[in-house]
Amino acid sequence: MNELLVDGRHLPLDQDGYLAERQDWSEAVAAALALREEMELSNEHWEVLYLLRDFYSEFQLSPATRPLIKYAALKLGPEKGNSLHLNRLFKGTPAKLAAKLAGLPKPTNCI
Repeated sequence: MNELLVDGRHLPLDQDGYLAERQDWSEAVAAALALREEMELSNEHWEVLYLLRDFYSEFQLSPATRPLIKYAALKLGPEKGNSLHLNRLFKGTPAKLAAKLAGLPKPTNCI
C-alpha cells in the first residue's frame, strides 16, 4: 500500500492513490496529493474541493463528472459549473482527480 508523508504523519493510500481513511484529510494533505499530481492548488481548485466535500456530506458518494458539473453549476454558477472549467482545473479528469484531492473515495463509475 502506498502512503503519503504529511507533517510527520504517514497516511495510507489505496492502490489508486486515494486516502485510505477519509478522516486523514486536511488542506495540507490535499496540497501534498496535488504535488504528487504535479499540480499547485489555486483558489479555484479549493472552491471545487470544498464543493465536493459538501456533495459527499450531502449524498455519501463521490460524484461522477456529469453530477459534479450539475452540482457545481447549481452552487457556483454556470461560469464555473461546466466541463471546460473543471477539465482545465483537473487535467481532463475532474471527477476522479478532484475526489482524490478532496480526500474522498474514487467515484464508483469512473475507470
